[in-house]
Amino acid sequence: MKICFVLNDVEKECYNSSVVLMHNAHQRGHTVLMMDVGGFNFNHDKPLSVKAVQVPKSIKTKSAKKFINELNKANLKKKKVSSKELDVLFLRNNPTEEIERQWAEHAGIAFGKMMQQEGVLVLNDAYALSHAFIDKLYFEELPSSIKPNSIITRKKEEILNFWEEQNKNMVLKPLEGSGGKDVYLIDKNEKNLNQIIETILDQGYVIAQEYLPEAKEGDVRILLMNGKLIERDGKYSMVRRKMGKGEFRSNFNQGATAEAVELTKEFQKIIEVTAPQLIQDGLFFVGLDVVKDKLIEINVLSPGGLDHFHEIDYPDFADEIIDAIERKLNYKEMYGYRLSNKVLATMH
Repeated sequence: MKICFVLNDVEKECYNSSVVLMHNAHQRGHTVLMMDVGGFNFNHDKPLSVKAVQVPKSIKTKSAKKFINELNKANLKKKKVSSKELDVLFLRNNPTEEIERQWAEHAGIAFGKMMQQEGVLVLNDAYALSHAFIDKLYFEELPSSIKPNSIITRKKEEILNFWEEQNKNMVLKPLEGSGGKDVYLIDKNEKNLNQIIETILDQGYVIAQEYLPEAKEGDVRILLMNGKLIERDGKYSMVRRKMGKGEFRSNFNQGATAEAVELTKEFQKIIEVTAPQLIQDGLFFVGLDVVKDKLIEINVLSPGGLDHFHEIDYPDFADEIIDAIERKLNYKEMYGYRLSNKVLATMH
């Protein structure tokens, strides 16, 4: 297959989940392309095209880290590729990282929709991503039984009232953001509460969320594919993110470390409750962040974590993910347009 990965910026790409997936597909002999989110081209009455870098067949590395290092050293040139030549478009750019490039926030999803209309298999389904674009708001569509108490507002007084209702213990974060940036734990001893609220309000809507004491042990990143946990040899696609010293945020890019974790009944319930919505919407690859028996966040735009499984002696599960994409293409070939992109996206 010919699979194109949409990234924020190809030249700045480093070892991460996207690289793990690209490396696996390349090792299997598939044609792998990488493109910037600004690489789409539209011409009236012609197929869409993309400006992309093709990974050379000559690059042969056993590790994904060496793979991206070799690519970065190769100084490869972008070439124009028609949508008619592509089998799969994997939307892996993260819009929440595009603070300085507002045009880039929606571009991948918008052109992804057009790619679907031209018959390219787009993952995750671009219409689903459009619906779930503000993933923290999409999160609120899920059943309340698996979520902590929260409010979303731009009213300072509403935030203060919620804080009082939560015994002066809450987490504040911007509605649109990722990576733990501008996330605050607010307790009764917080002296800069008003300043913090105003700082986050300057960015837009704010989420105030019930603080879960169990969060002191870190959260668990659960990766779902087709609404299911990925499993190999009794190991599951989930990892505890243990926060660094003096830090309450458990994001890997905030210094968290990986720890193995057992599959609990609470985790199973959260997956069972969440999966029907994900499957219905066409969300193929999704990250859940869980504390004990509560889902605290969902990541549908560019879920990560595959690049940290080696730290706990787990497989990276890229084999299973690329296997699934290959199956989807087989179904697409057999059934043609009788199966929509949304159905194919989460078909096992």
